[in-house]
Amino acid sequence: MLMVNFFRCPIRFFGHDTEKIVVAPADGKIVVIEEVEENEHFHDRRLMISIFMSITNVHANWYPVDGAVKKVAHHDGNFMKAWLPKASTENERSTVVIETPEGVEVLVRQIAGAVARRIVTYAEVGEECYIDEHLGFIKFGSRVDVYLPLDTEVCVQLGQLTTGNQTVIAKLK
Repeated sequence: MLMVNFFRCPIRFFGHDTEKIVVAPADGKIVVIEEVEENEHFHDRRLMISIFMSITNVHANWYPVDGAVKKVAHHDGNFMKAWLPKASTENERSTVVIETPEGVEVLVRQIAGAVARRIVTYAEVGEECYIDEHLGFIKFGSRVDVYLPLDTEVCVQLGQLTTGNQTVIAKLK
């Protein structure tokens, strides 16, 4: 029965206006809200919000914003514990960059952890994407980081539980 829990992929509808809204891309717990140097795509400072998924969470991931997919990249790597800060850059990960209708780029990074060994990303460069659609899946868990502009209004706090495609984590300016 535990195995079935990992592969739940519920359909959820946000049901509100999505303009400038950033929703949680995963079920889990907010473990990081901080300004960081993002060196894979932006090469500047960004606001990073990280959601850690425990073994009991749904491991499907949703698009956090409406927009167009600008970049998709997969990186092989380690499988250290997902809550470690180095996991964002050293673990196996998949990166998706989305440009919102207002022209703001948002980066979403799916990160494999100590148990997770497979990231599935549905995004393809050039396609339109929307809140309510599945971005992908991390088999057996881990973490999803969202990188936002520094002037973004944060709507969550450390330790807060999130529901993918339901919890508003931020508002873009």
